[in-house]
Amino acid sequence: MERKWWKESVVYQIYPRSFMDSNGDGIGDLQGIVSKLDYLKELGIGIIWLSPVYASPNDDNGYDISDYQAIMDEFGTMEDWEELLQEAHRRGIRLVMDLVVNHTSDEHAWFVEARSSKDNPKRDYYIWRPGREGGEGGEGRDGRDGREPNNWVSFFGGSAWKLDEQTDEYYLHLFSQKQPDLNWENEKLRREIYDMMTWWLDKGIDGFRMDVINLISKDTSYPDAAEESADRYQWGGQYFMNGPRIHEFLQEMNREVLAKYDVMTVGEMPGATVEEAVKYTSSGRGELNMVFQFEHMELDSGVNKWDVKPWKLADLKAVFNKWQTGLQGKGWNSLYLNNHDQPRMVSRFGDDGEYRVESAKMLATFLHMQQGTPFIYQGEEIGMTNVRFPSIQDYRDIEILNMYREKMEQGADEREVMEAIYAKGRDNARTPFQWNDAPHGGFTTGTPWLAVNPNYKTIHASKEQSDPNSIYHYYRQLIRLRQEHDIIVYGDFRMLLPEHDQIVAYTRKLGGQTLLVILNFSDGEPEWLPQPGVDAAGARLLIGNYPVADGSVPGERFVLKPYEARVYICD
Repeated sequence: MERKWWKESVVYQIYPRSFMDSNGDGIGDLQGIVSKLDYLKELGIGIIWLSPVYASPNDDNGYDISDYQAIMDEFGTMEDWEELLQEAHRRGIRLVMDLVVNHTSDEHAWFVEARSSKDNPKRDYYIWRPGREGGEGGEGRDGRDGREPNNWVSFFGGSAWKLDEQTDEYYLHLFSQKQPDLNWENEKLRREIYDMMTWWLDKGIDGFRMDVINLISKDTSYPDAAEESADRYQWGGQYFMNGPRIHEFLQEMNREVLAKYDVMTVGEMPGATVEEAVKYTSSGRGELNMVFQFEHMELDSGVNKWDVKPWKLADLKAVFNKWQTGLQGKGWNSLYLNNHDQPRMVSRFGDDGEYRVESAKMLATFLHMQQGTPFIYQGEEIGMTNVRFPSIQDYRDIEILNMYREKMEQGADEREVMEAIYAKGRDNARTPFQWNDAPHGGFTTGTPWLAVNPNYKTIHASKEQSDPNSIYHYYRQLIRLRQEHDIIVYGDFRMLLPEHDQIVAYTRKLGGQTLLVILNFSDGEPEWLPQPGVDAAGARLLIGNYPVADGSVPGERFVLKPYEARVYICD
């Protein structure tokens, strides 16, 4: 297998608004990140993925970009950003930027021009369609008027089309009304995007995480979606996910830009299958290095993300097994259990109460010992949890607020709606980083843009760093082991016990070595039994989250403690 630095590194995602505030305005910023680079260096990560810091009106917290080559005032200046890049590189840490090119802000200069008239040269940078005949007329607050070009629902609720009254045409916005979709069919637009990417790469960045990149190619007939519910607007993903020209566009991007640099690329790809991911990440095709897939993020969803249902361990194992074996020798996996759009992993897949520490360590082991590049989301390494704010007024996320408003208009039970927000809301991940037990967790000397989780007095980085048995130091150990053992990076994967309802176990093999990973995903005490085909002779414990008695080896029976993790290496 081809060795690459981005396969051997661990990525740390920073959501700048919530990481560290340096000037007391309640908003995290670039100088705040600079001040914490030594913390990240000590953790041992090799790459920072920086969520968007570009100029933006912040309708969707920076994913609505008004200028790709300027820094948001709230975060600082371009000089601050350049200092961050320089100081990160000085510590041996690479910097990957977020690339958001499925859509822009409606305040981007391109869109301001595009909406000025139907014959403006920038008009075709976006997706415009006339309204249908025979509509109701009179557009409402949520964009509904019955004349929309089709019945697609936006990711954030309501129609995916917005009427521009000045030109009497609709523009497509798969996300917020203030995030018009770019028209990738336009070659001039693509050239502008490639020039912008080149500009950033020439400044010295080390790659891109690409936001919803598999949505850039649409079915240009824009057909109605099948009516699968009583809702007015329907899910049209089959017409804009992994679309007809997606591989052509990504190969062109690679040829024109990416192939000229030694960089890392990872594409966020909702709805991507293993078969598609092989195409996206196979080195011979010249597209991307990795994808973010979402199958494991949907295991606790019913008809949609807010319809929360219990997840099953067998399903989690099946998804990871499918992706591990499906990309083995063909592509490369990204490994994650949370990010800025997902709930905290210890609350979702572990136990954020009695066994918070043990289950956080176990989940980290589960991820970091698989084949792929691990992604740590800020605060994960100290065991930060979901939050339960008492009122909808305490929340800031546009997706949460839109859903709440729609549900209230439909007469839903507010308690049930709030429980769904507590389980799946994006603000779970966006509460400010808990640095110490000072007011607001040491994140700011002012009033934070989003309240800090009240548990910051007991869960914070300062406490974690001073405790040698903490989650933080366990993460340091996992990262160090990855640097010391090629088998953790490159070994072949084989799942064991696929049907067991408490234990996850798998092996990695490289040359004459075997790695055996044994994990208890429960608060019970299941028994481990020696597995046929697994030669555990001479096994030694590499890492674990409990003390292990001498003589307790995988070739014999033993009982696992709640949320226990053990990793053995056999030479």
